[in-house]
Amino acid sequence: MARLENTTDYLIAPRVQTKGLARALTGTDQHGQPIDLNVIEERPLTIYLNAQEIVTAMTIGDYPEYLALGFLRNQGMLRDTDTITGVDYDEELGVVVVRTDSMTIFEDKLKKKTRTSGCAVGTVFGDMMEGLDNVTLPAMPVKTSDLYTLAAKINRTPSLYLTAGAIHGTVLCQGDRPLVYMEDVGRHNAVDKIAGWMLSEQIKPDDNILYTTGRLTSEMVIKTALMGIPTLASRSGFTAWGVEIANQVGLTLIGRMKGQRFVCLSGETRLIRDADPYKIVDEPKQSNRKGTQ
Repeated sequence: MARLENTTDYLIAPRVQTKGLARALTGTDQHGQPIDLNVIEERPLTIYLNAQEIVTAMTIGDYPEYLALGFLRNQGMLRDTDTITGVDYDEELGVVVVRTDSMTIFEDKLKKKTRTSGCAVGTVFGDMMEGLDNVTLPAMPVKTSDLYTLAAKINRTPSLYLTAGAIHGTVLCQGDRPLVYMEDVGRHNAVDKIAGWMLSEQIKPDDNILYTTGRLTSEMVIKTALMGIPTLASRSGFTAWGVEIANQVGLTLIGRMKGQRFVCLSGETRLIRDADPYKIVDEPKQSNRKGTQ
């Protein structure tokens, strides 16, 4: 088994030891023998914007404030001109209320819900594409040596996925350093948590890379673009619409990153191929980490 990565360099690392995120259960295997394993918890979290209920998301329950902020930001319900006056979380009720200094009304927007392809049934709203018209992503060059280093570090990082499975991870990176690693039952939730952290900490996205264990769907591409992040990478594959949108907004899109291999379907001219793939340690076919769960 590969050596696990030291997580001290992360600003936020996976919360592997946090109580309540996974539960020890006993089942039986294919031979009828008892087997002990950790199973991910999921619970509902209802997000309010001021007095209006927006959505109920199924989540593992960590970083609820970041999830709420990021969801509202990525849905266009929190704008750059809005002043956030408070984010209140009630653990017992499973509710987060995000408050702004001005009234917000989104009844018409709430009528246009689209169920996404994400795990745990994500929800986006039908006018998200409209927000892409004004998106101009920086033409940030990407070193393939950084991509290889990031993949190796992230895949060796202790995580809930490695201890329990059935979960997705998304990592905000800069150069060859992973910074913030969020996990959740849906990849869309993990991305929203990062968006919420960036909003809370006022992080500029121009030179960041977003890495995800999930598929590169239209929703993932749209959210990454709306966050202003110019590069999106994944161990998993693509959808055609995701690739089309990435090319439209100038997003560098890297998929199927496993060992020596990767595929670039958008942003090839921004890649700096400074690493020899044959010198990269390849993954065995029977890897202990999968691209999709």
